[in-house]
Amino acid sequence: MATLSPVGTLRAFAIPMRIPFRGQTRREGVLLHGPAGWGEFSPFPEYGPREAARWLACAREAAFDGWPAPLREVIPVNVTVPAVVPERAHELVRRSGCRTAKVKVAEKGQAFRDDLARVEAVRDALGPGGAVRVDVNGAWSVEQAVRNLRELGRFGLEYAEQPCATLGELAAVRRAVDVPIAADESIRRAEDPLKVRAAEAADIAVLKVQPLGGVRAALRVAEACGLPVVVSSAVETSVGLAAGLALAAALPELPYACGLGTMSLLAGDVTADPLTPVDGAIAVRRPEVDPESLAAYEIDAPAWLDRLTAAGEFE
Repeated sequence: MATLSPVGTLRAFAIPMRIPFRGQTRREGVLLHGPAGWGEFSPFPEYGPREAARWLACAREAAFDGWPAPLREVIPVNVTVPAVVPERAHELVRRSGCRTAKVKVAEKGQAFRDDLARVEAVRDALGPGGAVRVDVNGAWSVEQAVRNLRELGRFGLEYAEQPCATLGELAAVRRAVDVPIAADESIRRAEDPLKVRAAEAADIAVLKVQPLGGVRAALRVAEACGLPVVVSSAVETSVGLAAGLALAAALPELPYACGLGTMSLLAGDVTADPLTPVDGAIAVRRPEVDPESLAAYEIDAPAWLDRLTAAGEFE
């Protein structure tokens, strides 16, 4: 354990992932404790100090300021399906209890036929009444996105998340296909997230509370974007997910299931009361960090202290 006067108590963690996700086999970060409770700072390894500063602002808000009052008590969520074989995808969806599934596609080392088989398995698991969305993480060119989304369209996609990397590419795809387009990386990694609206590049905004700097900052982005919002997680512990729930609970409208049912991707948690879905939804609450649960995954803090200090230079 380390204590820092500017941020309160710092505890670093590393939790194995049940299935590799975005190339990660374990999820690392730090927990900050302040008068309002616990906050999470867990930027991905590729994020530099300038980007990580937003994640730190989110953790500070949670630990020291707290969040706006909720407008709803329960948040519907999707099940996240990593780039697994069709049989595993089918099982994950059936066991989740969710009626919406977000399917990862365009995984490095896999072919489009693998994506087709995975999405088909998910549609079969959900049946005709469920909602299927795909997440591309910006991996396709415009030509690939148009061709692939037209083919995937037979599975009745609710939307495609970040099919291409740039705003110009998203706008071009949006004009060429009938599948609604959601922007994720174009919002959370942009210097000006509101350019998405100006470029007419998306129908839906995917907001992640850590990369946007906290609940209040994300609410401002949502208002300025003027687009329907899906709140999603960055594969956090329940401490981080609680901030996502706070955002989803505070939005004036919530027309889509949120991507906050990601605890199933982790092999453990820092609380004895994980934020896991029940019948496809999560009750809005803020679980306490459990000392025994945290102790099982706690790691030495120096490397994370360095990242936190560097991020603090850009706050």
